[in-house]
Amino acid sequence: MLGFASGLPLALSGFTLRMWLSSEHLALGVIGLTANIGLAYTLKFLWAPVFDELAAPVTWRLGRRRGWLLLVQGALVVAIAGLALSDPAASIAGTLAFGAALAFVSASQDILIDAWRIETLALDQQGVALACYVWGYRAAMLISGAGVIALSVQTGWHEAILLVAGLALLGPLATLLATEPVVPVLPHTHGFAARFAEAVVAPLQEFLSRRGALVMVAFIISFRLGEALAGVMLAPYYTSLGFNRAVIAVANGPISLAATLIGTALGGWLVTRIGVGKALLLTTLFQTLALLMYPALGLFPGQPHMLVITSVLESFAEGFQDATFLTYMSGLCNRQFTATQYALLSSLAPLALRTIGGLSGFMAAAMGFIPFFIMTSFAAVPALGLLLVILRYYPPEDRRAPA
Repeated sequence: MLGFASGLPLALSGFTLRMWLSSEHLALGVIGLTANIGLAYTLKFLWAPVFDELAAPVTWRLGRRRGWLLLVQGALVVAIAGLALSDPAASIAGTLAFGAALAFVSASQDILIDAWRIETLALDQQGVALACYVWGYRAAMLISGAGVIALSVQTGWHEAILLVAGLALLGPLATLLATEPVVPVLPHTHGFAARFAEAVVAPLQEFLSRRGALVMVAFIISFRLGEALAGVMLAPYYTSLGFNRAVIAVANGPISLAATLIGTALGGWLVTRIGVGKALLLTTLFQTLALLMYPALGLFPGQPHMLVITSVLESFAEGFQDATFLTYMSGLCNRQFTATQYALLSSLAPLALRTIGGLSGFMAAAMGFIPFFIMTSFAAVPALGLLLVILRYYPPEDRRAPA
């Protein structure tokens, strides 16, 4: 239930929102800027300490984790309802403001759910818990993505998104059913600055002191640049090619989810067979080539089977690449600082999407869609070059299965 609550808002400030704006025929530059409203997901580590240091106002009797979680989830329901009742054609600023608020409270919910999971469940239960979380998360994304887009054809956007606000009430219900984790509260012997240095600065200093650290950081930031630029423009691109919302919902529905899961499984298997370095290189090359399906789609406007093939292939490539990339990032973490270093590295990964991705609309408007999508394929070249440098001089730990 918590995984479902976590995944439900994501598409509403992403692909679903961009489909809505595209159907209202708003300018590509404005649609592209929606990528920036998700910056909260990248910067969430900045306010995460608040949830550790302060008790929740009003709901403090529920405990530190559940108290904050109930407050944040209440705000999330309000943000989704506000987005549903907004009118982008009349006031795009209001719609984007609700989208940004939605992203902020959604990112805050993710912080609290992760903390609750880690503190509540034993180490040997974490794998099963994460599996349940991912399935709930993916199911919710399917509903708020393809589900809302398909439903909007019948009901309109306002009603379809408002129904998601009702589904979001499962989050507070799960919080009330959950038990508060029993975590001993240690007395603070140092000031906040000292605790911040110990929790954040020390892990960062340890990572940056390694050979090739800056090359690795540059690789992680540039890794998703091509995907970031291409993904933001998919909704208006599909619309311009004459695909209606029902066809787009089918193409991005269960079949694409299945392709992502299969790609993830195959990517994980590849790491065990040839090692994380070679697997990452192969999957990145495959993802780069898969991006060429988008300009190729422009040669088949209005043909649903080509849209399905493109969406499924790209979903498979994304899962295929993600499995190796996440394994690589996990291997970079010092066991002494695993949580903090992984949080910081995973925050760097979507940085291109949340910053440069916001310019994609202006680029597409200036270049035209097909040249723009060809360019996004070449945007992956810097990351490939950095990866070759890493494999040559700073190779990751070999995680192949024994022969």
